[in-house]
Amino acid sequence: MLFSPFQMRSLSFRNRIAVSPMCTYSSTEGMPNNWHLVHLGSRAMGGAGIVMTEACAVSREGRISPMDLGIWTDEHSQAFRPIVEFIRQAGAVPAIQLAHAGRKAATAVPWQGHKPIYDQPQGWTPLGPSPVSYANNYPPPLEMGTADLKKVVDDFAAAARRATAAGFELIECHMGHGYLLHSFLSPISNQRRDDYGGTLENRARLPLHVATAVRESLPKQFPLFVRISCTDWVAGGWDLAQSIQLAKWMKDIGVDLIDCSSGAVTADSPIPAAPGFQVPFATAIREQAGIATGAVGQITEPVQAEQIVGTGLADLVFLGRGFLDDPYWALHAARKLKANSDWPIQYARAVGASRARANASR
Repeated sequence: MLFSPFQMRSLSFRNRIAVSPMCTYSSTEGMPNNWHLVHLGSRAMGGAGIVMTEACAVSREGRISPMDLGIWTDEHSQAFRPIVEFIRQAGAVPAIQLAHAGRKAATAVPWQGHKPIYDQPQGWTPLGPSPVSYANNYPPPLEMGTADLKKVVDDFAAAARRATAAGFELIECHMGHGYLLHSFLSPISNQRRDDYGGTLENRARLPLHVATAVRESLPKQFPLFVRISCTDWVAGGWDLAQSIQLAKWMKDIGVDLIDCSSGAVTADSPIPAAPGFQVPFATAIREQAGIATGAVGQITEPVQAEQIVGTGLADLVFLGRGFLDDPYWALHAARKLKANSDWPIQYARAVGASRARANASR
């Protein structure tokens, strides 16, 4: 089942394996470059069905760090075109994740300490639903007003149009991991008393407006995914029951799949990470909201991924670290599972010789 085709709207994925969005902090002013061509292109050559970019900021102030990818100008869209075309030629669906970092913006890259830089020359003022800091060493974000909220919706819609112009065929909106849209969903970070805070309906208002605007900006044949944190892992925070309701609303809008992650609305949430620990969220949302789901989080072994898809726990698996460790994870998984797979023709002789040697030694 892991290597069975999967149809969604007009797209057919060659298998159920997606490269999860993973920040690599290798851009200048958001521009994609040769790093991204090789990084993403090698995963497409490695057999993934979907190759998704890291989080791409929909505005300059929506970056996590000064070295984040972005798509807030037409020049960004043009720069993505050769990368997108290479992914497609390698047989994968080119996908992009659109994001706004919110109150977790303006930080140094991880290898420079990942500390806030809002007060430094290259920094900027983070935005959020309420002036509640992400962590003790983070500044309180600027509480967003009506104009700010409208701009975010418009920025996501414009980014979706630019992504389509670049040739991407699948869009994912990032609404998890404590970034802007998750921070509106969670009562921990959202303490507003207006139409965007308080009740679940109010806290979901901005994410739903964004999803609606993005859906309306895309061709009808293009799928739309949404990544959420299914729980904050904190008492009184966002939880699975609220995620299921949000997924139902997203389905009504025209969202096609919920990418089920968790955590990161606070810096010290006790996440019980273990192999497949987030799969039950994907299963619950799939069953109770009636929408396709993707499972993500410490999915590393082919048999594990096959079991998730083959038993209907989720429709897709998203792999991050597995593909960082092995760009050809999907092709190696096919071999282990005795599934059909096509190595790049340029490599086929070496692969065939390796198999012949293995058979001869038996």
